[in-house]
Amino acid sequence: MLHQTPPFTLTFLGAAGTVTGSKILLKTDRHQVLIDCGLFQGLKQLRLLNWQKPPLDVEELDAVILTHGHLDHCGYLPVLTQNGYHGPIYATTPTRDVAEIILRDSAKIQEEDAAEANRGGYSKHNPAKPLYTAEDVDLTMPLFETHDDNEWVIINEDMKFCFRKSGHILGSAFVELKCKGHTVVFSGDIGRRKPLLMEPPVFVREADYLVLESTYGDRLHEQASAYDEIQAYVKHTVAKGGVLVIPSFAVERAQELLLILNTLREEGSIPNVPIYLDTPMGIDVTQLYLHHRDWHSLSDAECRTMMHNVQVIRDFEQTLRVLDKPGPKIVIAGSGMVTGGRVLFYLQRLIQDAKNTVLLVGFQAPGTRGSLLLSGANEIKMQGNYYPVQAEIHQISSLSAHGDQADLLWWLSHFKKAPQQVFLNHGEAQALEALRLKITDTLGWGCTIAEMGTTYDLH
Repeated sequence: MLHQTPPFTLTFLGAAGTVTGSKILLKTDRHQVLIDCGLFQGLKQLRLLNWQKPPLDVEELDAVILTHGHLDHCGYLPVLTQNGYHGPIYATTPTRDVAEIILRDSAKIQEEDAAEANRGGYSKHNPAKPLYTAEDVDLTMPLFETHDDNEWVIINEDMKFCFRKSGHILGSAFVELKCKGHTVVFSGDIGRRKPLLMEPPVFVREADYLVLESTYGDRLHEQASAYDEIQAYVKHTVAKGGVLVIPSFAVERAQELLLILNTLREEGSIPNVPIYLDTPMGIDVTQLYLHHRDWHSLSDAECRTMMHNVQVIRDFEQTLRVLDKPGPKIVIAGSGMVTGGRVLFYLQRLIQDAKNTVLLVGFQAPGTRGSLLLSGANEIKMQGNYYPVQAEIHQISSLSAHGDQADLLWWLSHFKKAPQQVFLNHGEAQALEALRLKITDTLGWGCTIAEMGTTYDLH
């Protein structure tokens, strides 16, 4: 009996059994496309994968399609171009703009970290080098080709696709891809039913195959109001005479915090203490909300006023002045998982004082400093030195940009019929298994937990 070649295959090159490094290779006998091209973060064994040779034949790659501009979905693109990729990178227009800010910031941080490691002599490599540089980003950005949502784009004779709004962050989209008579939907990251800034995710009615994220597949978000929670932490910290440090993702989370804090200040619901936004990337992303009105639910007035009560910190000299200024204050600084950025300088100075509070407002991947803080670590390592943790550490999930288990099931319930197969990715082991069981028991659908490096034949 002759072996029948499958019409196409899926290979999970990242975000399988973990939440970072999203890369999915769709391949036919003639063509191949990469959906997302993310950087691994968190655990060292994952971060080391970023330094290995790209796990695909770059010369054979027809295109890259991005679901959104977060680092774990686009941060590996400059490595791809370093290795000879020169094809199109398809994205929505706001995703292209967000990705440029993210990639330039990533290159800057990597260059600064390498320089600091060389000065401090705490790297095992001599000299320490960045994974990629600003020049690599310069070579990457011209490859972007932008398209509107619901616009069908022909890649080659085997494949065409369109974007559908997913409600996760500015510009985020599902990818609905048609290949040799079959429809494959890639969820990317799915937003919530009632997001603060975005419109809810649109419904996809049918697919032969579905790749579904599962970041919060094993839990439900808090029902508490984010306004009430943040108000309480501000009042609590100010009453102690301390500083509230909020490590924040630059895209959506920083804008949500600005909107909430500005509203609370205007209402007189929080004390009149200084509010600092010390994430240059977050400042740049906030400006994009005025340019991409169709991709969020805020009015122009809300976009303009969210910065009214905030002091913007652009350069490091300003950061040092904020640190030296006595008295209670609120500081929003990147990065959201405390993996790098300006927040490290605040924590080095402030985390050893019990009157201060560190408020984590998003998912913390295993192996990140944010995850270590949540686990009750007595000390954390930053830039080669250990710092004892005396400040209060708290987390809220009411601002999460990811749908929880109930949101995911709600979105799935709008399919007209079951896909032939659902592949679960972008989740830790417990979340993946919990969501698999829930989908199987509730909807009766076939579910496979995607494994890293495994190729699946799709018939």
